[in-house]
Amino acid sequence: MGIALRQVATAVVALFAGATALVAQDRSQSRSMLASQSGIVASESVLASQVGARILESGGNAIDAAVATNAMMGLVAPMNDGIGGDLFAIVYIAKTGKLYGLNASGWAPAALTPAFLAAKGIKSMPQRGIHSVTVPGAVDGWDKLLKRFGTKTFADVLAPAIRYAETGFPIGEVVSVYWHDSEKVLREDAPTAKVYLPGGRLPVAGDVFQNRDLAWSYRQIATAGRDAFYRGAIAKKIVATSGVHGGTMKAADLSEFQSEWVEPISTTYRGWTVYELPPNGQGIAALEMLNIMERYPLGEMGHNSVRALHTMIEAKKLAYADMIRYDADPRFAKIPVEGLRSKDFAATRATLIDANKANCDVPAGTPPSVDNGTTYLSVVDRDGNMVSLIQSNYSTVGFGSGLVVDGGGFVLHNRGGLFTLEGSQPNVLAGRKRPVHTIIPAFMQQGDVRIAFGIMGGWNQAQAHAQFVSNVVDFGMNVQGALDAPRFSKETFPGCDVNLESRIPEATLKALTGMGHAIVMRGDYSSTRMGAGQAVQRDFAKRVNFGASDPRKDGAAVAELIRFR
Repeated sequence: MGIALRQVATAVVALFAGATALVAQDRSQSRSMLASQSGIVASESVLASQVGARILESGGNAIDAAVATNAMMGLVAPMNDGIGGDLFAIVYIAKTGKLYGLNASGWAPAALTPAFLAAKGIKSMPQRGIHSVTVPGAVDGWDKLLKRFGTKTFADVLAPAIRYAETGFPIGEVVSVYWHDSEKVLREDAPTAKVYLPGGRLPVAGDVFQNRDLAWSYRQIATAGRDAFYRGAIAKKIVATSGVHGGTMKAADLSEFQSEWVEPISTTYRGWTVYELPPNGQGIAALEMLNIMERYPLGEMGHNSVRALHTMIEAKKLAYADMIRYDADPRFAKIPVEGLRSKDFAATRATLIDANKANCDVPAGTPPSVDNGTTYLSVVDRDGNMVSLIQSNYSTVGFGSGLVVDGGGFVLHNRGGLFTLEGSQPNVLAGRKRPVHTIIPAFMQQGDVRIAFGIMGGWNQAQAHAQFVSNVVDFGMNVQGALDAPRFSKETFPGCDVNLESRIPEATLKALTGMGHAIVMRGDYSSTRMGAGQAVQRDFAKRVNFGASDPRKDGAAVAELIRFR
């Protein structure tokens, strides 16, 4: 080879080497995942994540940090969550390698029955107002988490939220939009308007917001524990507020309530084990959906390709048809959990997927009969303990039921709206019964790797969980990329409508439309329709933690700092 040719060849090699480097940096992921040898808190608020990280820095563990972060979220995103709502959690204890599930969802007041509503001329379950309110389970959930696994007291973990409630904080950009969309509802009730429309004015992004009534409620809990909420001063305010609006909540409905520890349920997906909580949540749908998806080579089809999207959308329809048919409070109904999550049942259901055509009318299957408006956050501490926690008021727009507990500084959720009044259904309303729930935490593991994750957003959640798992397992994405990736979400149960984010190529959208899918286009990062999630990961072999936060919300994954003094 001549000198001139050798120089050209060297230049070409250098050019391609440079191009490779550029390609490595030319990515669609919104940010790098956070890596740390210390603990990490991921939530939809930077401020809340910082509070959780500070709890870790003070010697607290993942459970302590999760409760402190959740309390902050009830202050900074009050339409999404708070002590007027419910809570579910999965806890991983590194020392034993064991998972624990907590169902802190509340029951309907004893007197809230179909007959009571019928006497008032109400023919369908109210979606807002006092008759949509069930007993809030969050505070009892906090209590059980701290007593069983925590190292801090209520006073310790609530102190940051109390301080910020009294001094104020700037309202975030995404939260301000939900606030704006709820203005009409907030003005309909005087105590609600007093708290959330201070001075009669709608707060906007960057406004400093204070909630001294919520600080009072948190102080009651910090001093007297969960009994302050279910038997003491806060309970009295809840019952009084219910009475003012003609509700059925009595002191005994609160004082006799207890959340419960439950055993997580699971399935395997291409060598990974994925965990959800059993009914009354929708986690069973995520497991069935994954079992159906596993029968197809999604990795070979290509991420968000026409074939992959079509397969997953059709799998969603099948799994959700089964879930909504059978899901209910297991204390009131016999639910075929083992049948719904069995591989054989998934194989039978998968035969109904037409590779070339969308199915717009998917009936529920018959599984083997075997007995058996939201914030999500995840935490991993320096020892590898992990928490996957989700907590909700249900409706974001409208602040749950739209009713503040007068003097308490928090709204009551409208979770009772998910009951049905159809007597033949397992989820029919009954006193002291828990409704079907949309909120679900999740966990997955393989070898030395553990991932605590969740994606909020109503009926979006189970299908979003399945997409996250597929992104990690089928397409090799890290936890940040798996959250970032464009998603689909079918909010309805019947029909062929499906939401898709606009980052999905136009050619793919056209092909799906040709198959009969009724595409509803959403923005590049649509938190309203696609939800938003968080994830933390622990690599026990490396003793390194990773964290990720969805760009669809205002949050971040924040690591605790090591002590340097």
